[in-house]
Amino acid sequence: MLGLFLKKEKIIEIKSPVSGETVDLAEVPDQVFASKMVGDGIAFKPEKGMVFAPVSGEVMQVFPTMHAIGLRTKEGLEVLIHIGIDTVEMKGEGFKSFIQKNQRVKVGEKIMEFDLDLIQKKTKSALTPLIITNMAEVKSIKFYKGKVTPRTTVMKVRM
Repeated sequence: MLGLFLKKEKIIEIKSPVSGETVDLAEVPDQVFASKMVGDGIAFKPEKGMVFAPVSGEVMQVFPTMHAIGLRTKEGLEVLIHIGIDTVEMKGEGFKSFIQKNQRVKVGEKIMEFDLDLIQKKTKSALTPLIITNMAEVKSIKFYKGKVTPRTTVMKVRM
């Protein structure tokens, strides 16, 4: 009977949104991300201009400039993918979205394309943070580092 009142612990696997290499959030050249003001996570040095859904869930937001995407899993975990640093200044140039708000996506589904060369020329950095924005719901995160593809698990989040 007591078990009915205990919340069941959930573990959510988060895949890499890009092919490339992981980078510690502290190395991102933006204080908001590096200091974890928005939340905790991991960043990526992308090798190609394609973004894949790191989790299955609902699209909460596609920023008008297409540089950032917010997703929410069925468990309630909120994930932000921010393509590059200062890419909001590009006003959507070089980005192509395949999703819209309220759409459901499956892990590994292609959700965005971006011009990696253009981002490297026009912005501070192409580093792409993946952030959990509702950290109050998170008990722990286990990070995996190194070379990644969209099939690589990069975080295990315990809620």
